[in-house]
Amino acid sequence: MEFIQQNIYLILLALGSGGALAFLSLQGSAARGGLTPTQATLLINRENARIIDVRAADEYADGHLPEARNVPVEQIGALAEELEKLRDTQLILVCRNGTRSAGVRKQLEKMGFARVGSLAGGIVGWRAAGLPVRKGAKK
Repeated sequence: MEFIQQNIYLILLALGSGGALAFLSLQGSAARGGLTPTQATLLINRENARIIDVRAADEYADGHLPEARNVPVEQIGALAEELEKLRDTQLILVCRNGTRSAGVRKQLEKMGFARVGSLAGGIVGWRAAGLPVRKGAKK
């Protein structure tokens, strides 16, 4: 008890920082629609999820998820009618590190797409997990 009384400020600081860390973890990428590579793989295999790579064509050609379709961020709005066919399909959006795809996910959700997730960590996270990538432009 004496230890607690003498170190109350350090204990409160430790509890506060631990609580903040726990809060941020709970608010992590899954809460924002982000998918881990494992979650994305399960959706691809079990629900036949469609993968949309929102990077520029040269980034896409440098390496992309197998079966990913390249639709650069700038073209999402122009392809809204074509994407409308996929409204009820699980979509997985991919970019380099997860930032652009998260923005596109929000844009698609505003358009009424309910089953959209972005790959947390993007292609960088996918590669770090040791998962396969293909190179070259899709024909």
